Amino acid sequence: MRQLMKTILLSGFTIFIAISLVTFPKDAFDASLHGLDMWWGIVFPSLLPFFITAELLLSFGVVKFLGVLFEPIMRPLFNVPGTGSFAWIMGMASGYPTGAKITVRLREEKQLTRIEAERLVAFSNASSPLFIFGAVSVGFFYDPKLGLLIATCHYVGNAIVGILMRFYGRSQERPTNNQKEKVSFFRAFRAMHETRIHDPRPFGEILGDAVLSSIKTLVMVGGFIILFSVLTKILYLVKITPMIATFFESILSLFSIPGELTLPFISGLFEITIGANMISNTTEAPLLASIIIISFILGFNGLSIQAQVASILAKTDIRFLPYFFGRILHGFIAALLTVLLYRPLYTERPAFFQSNPVPAFQMVFENHWSATMQFIQDFGPAITILFLGISAILLLQRASHNR
Repeated sequence: MRQLMKTILLSGFTIFIAISLVTFPKDAFDASLHGLDMWWGIVFPSLLPFFITAELLLSFGVVKFLGVLFEPIMRPLFNVPGTGSFAWIMGMASGYPTGAKITVRLREEKQLTRIEAERLVAFSNASSPLFIFGAVSVGFFYDPKLGLLIATCHYVGNAIVGILMRFYGRSQERPTNNQKEKVSFFRAFRAMHETRIHDPRPFGEILGDAVLSSIKTLVMVGGFIILFSVLTKILYLVKITPMIATFFESILSLFSIPGELTLPFISGLFEITIGANMISNTTEAPLLASIIIISFILGFNGLSIQAQVASILAKTDIRFLPYFFGRILHGFIAALLTVLLYRPLYTERPAFFQSNPVPAFQMVFENHWSATMQFIQDFGPAITILFLGISAILLLQRASHNR
């Protein structure tokens, strides 16, 4: 009966999408172009270097090196092996869904148990500084000072989720030898060397595999971005989003969130970029309320990114539910931190730093992210086309060698 209901729901939803595409062809096409422009102009060029670098560092044993060094930190704090530090750091540096991709690779190499992988994926997917400082604070709100507040709430909230998730699945774990070992660079280097020599592939093949694997994942990511861009537009056109917004309006009012933010909030639950842009354009709402909603949807990740993560996890035994629970937890923690830190990190910060040289450094830091964002927007499409062409050449070469 359960499988029958699932079949009816999935087929019914697919039929609904098909009918909507026929009913609103121009709106669906415009939404599709918007998603495509976002993917090939920003997402692909900004994530590709991190994906390729991550694959190379895994192949050359550098992640194993970091794992040995960070074991004394990661195990007590998050109850995951030291190699999890790589997924956590890269997830914060490059943004979603890098943490999930690296976690899956670590699980495939059996450097993580299933429970450890589920803990790690719950807190290793974060928004990148490029998106927070470049897109949200500067691009949407035209206020670079907001970047520090949003980033602090987001990353501190993510670490808190990791600490809380350390207790997840403890009853399902087998007893392990938790004997503490001193940090040893020699032992870390030996582990890195052993990992590298166990990989018989030549450098050219390793590099080619890294490029192809990264592009394959990013093409999948692009498909989800376009799909959810269209889906968000369709749900609005058929009045489903306003109906959901009416339901959430009473809930948000309990937290003193104005009703004007309800529709942008619902849009953000589907796709972060669309929601954040709509929130920044809602001038009637107080700034604090807008930032609270921004912090929540960044922590929640949005259903578009969650679908990307679910697709990445699907080929492993890593369950999606712990990640989903972590995203809800992160959303609420980040929103609470925004309330607590809004005054010290935003409204009172200029007075606090009045005679301190930090603002000049921070201005350079914030301008750096703005300049990086502008560079990607200018040259992103060309970079995307270039690497798609490179991947096509690599696939053709391998196909000819296999004949």
